[in-house]
Amino acid sequence: MALRMSSLFVRTQKEDPVGAEVASHKLLHRAGYIRRSAPGIYTWLPLGLAVLGKIEAIVREEMALAGSQEVHFPGLLPADPYKKSGRWEAFGPDLFHLKDRRENDYILAPTHEEVFTLLVKDLYSSYKDLPLSIYQIQTKYRDEARPRAGLLRGREFIMKDAYSFDIDDAGLDASYEAMRVAYLRAFARLGLPCLPVKATPGAMGGSGTEEFIYPSEVGEDTFVKSPGGYAANVEAVTSIVPEAIPYSQSPAAHVEDTPDTPTIETLVAAANASHPRTDREWTAADTLKNVVCAVTHPDGTREIIVIGLPGDREVDLDRAAGTGMLGDGEVDLEAATPEDLAAHPELVKGYIGPGNSFDAPVLGLEAPSKIRYLLDPRVVDGTRWITGANEPGRHVFDLVAGRDFVADGTIEAAQVVLGDPAPDGSGPLELARGVEIGQIFKLGRKYAESLDLKVLDQNGKATTVTMGSYGLGVTRVMACIAEEYHSEDGLLWPQHLAPADVHIIVAGKGEEIAAAAEKMTTELEAEGVSVLLDDRDKVSPGFKFADAELIGIPTVIVAGRGLKDGVVEVRDRLAGEKSDQPVAEVVPSTVARVREAYAKAAAAADAAVAADQND
Repeated sequence: MALRMSSLFVRTQKEDPVGAEVASHKLLHRAGYIRRSAPGIYTWLPLGLAVLGKIEAIVREEMALAGSQEVHFPGLLPADPYKKSGRWEAFGPDLFHLKDRRENDYILAPTHEEVFTLLVKDLYSSYKDLPLSIYQIQTKYRDEARPRAGLLRGREFIMKDAYSFDIDDAGLDASYEAMRVAYLRAFARLGLPCLPVKATPGAMGGSGTEEFIYPSEVGEDTFVKSPGGYAANVEAVTSIVPEAIPYSQSPAAHVEDTPDTPTIETLVAAANASHPRTDREWTAADTLKNVVCAVTHPDGTREIIVIGLPGDREVDLDRAAGTGMLGDGEVDLEAATPEDLAAHPELVKGYIGPGNSFDAPVLGLEAPSKIRYLLDPRVVDGTRWITGANEPGRHVFDLVAGRDFVADGTIEAAQVVLGDPAPDGSGPLELARGVEIGQIFKLGRKYAESLDLKVLDQNGKATTVTMGSYGLGVTRVMACIAEEYHSEDGLLWPQHLAPADVHIIVAGKGEEIAAAAEKMTTELEAEGVSVLLDDRDKVSPGFKFADAELIGIPTVIVAGRGLKDGVVEVRDRLAGEKSDQPVAEVVPSTVARVREAYAKAAAAADAAVAADQND
């Protein structure tokens, strides 16, 4: 059945919604695809559901091709499985908690690893049942502190999440690769540029993981790439660690007066003026900056830590929080407040250091302060530093790592900067921004162990199952497609994803024009080509054209005054072309164009996998 603008539940808007920052948010709202219900929560209208349905259909086809079967879980779940896995606390304030009338704890599911695991535990008991891959497309809920950019970061969103279950690691590797190929194929069919990048597992745990990034300036994620093909989320970039340096001949550490030097810049200037080197000038890279941060753990506990790094680097709080070095689960990391510093008088702002020797440590869990001290990997044994002496206006020179101080561990907390070397030696790094649209994990046995998912192996021995988790943000993908395909005037969907295949506009008065539009609609629908017919009789052609531009169906047929000459206007908005076609030819040519577009989208999947293999 054709969609008719005269009865379709849609109202286009001339003005952008209040607070909208990105094109997808503005245009999906103005074109009548979504409406805001609350911050980060949206109502879906018929046009929006039509596009969403096409995206989901492609995802389902690729999941089936990868051997995954669809299930469907509730969004409201009992808390007990999440308490057993530790994620009741690990999700922290992002988790929506609620109680039923009997005071039992429930959650609105942010993700479903636990209940997938329990379902398989309930039904399967033998290695003969494996491998297994199951998935769902379901609404998820996370109480984002700062929902923004429409569908790109919401508190309610739709995800496809799949899970694989294998008897051993070799099986997991095969399941992971099958799902990776499925993602490459799906994003290619969706016409969405996508780059798989190395990532960190974060609170999910497990070993291998990759993110699929849509490169875009509106994205919140920063990733890197090198000329030689290295690609990673900045959180997963590892520093090239220099070799340790012998320090038996290094000079002894000595404390010097450095008044009014609370910053790296003032310290370097004072060092060169009053304590010059004989071989070269001091630089910021010779200083050891010690940054005081506050970690909020999932249970609400607040911990003060200090991160030491070369003075020519800045701390990337998001990167540091995502390393997994700060504690179990998802932690929040922020700069320490004045109140935090006041609670630790041993930390002299602007002059903080690890201690002037092993005999008088200030930082570290073994020091009197009990403040955890983590170092950048570049601070290796034998390196010499200028750093704070923990006294106002004084710094210690020639403090040697490994000889005079040690830390409680290392952490990749420094900002990755343009030109840093790729960890694999493939060249200098470039930085770009993007949107994470999918991530795949080798979970291993974390959730299977916490929920006791075991099967009998070939020898009749109970064996813990190994799992993979594979998420794809369906509503976020739709927003990214809108970001990728739009013009100044409105959305511009790929042909095979538009809410209808063809938009027919009745651009004139008279029964002949309306009848011709109805006839084309009927004939196209008979060929399996869906139609949005603008049959409104009290709306001007100009208003109809503006709506067509905004709604974004790429193939537009205009039935108007040209009918007296036996032609209609056909607009190919993707190509930016207009042409007059004989009425007798327009239906078969349109059917051919639409079918060709669908075929090209399908062929793009094979090409994407081949290109990835070549890389």
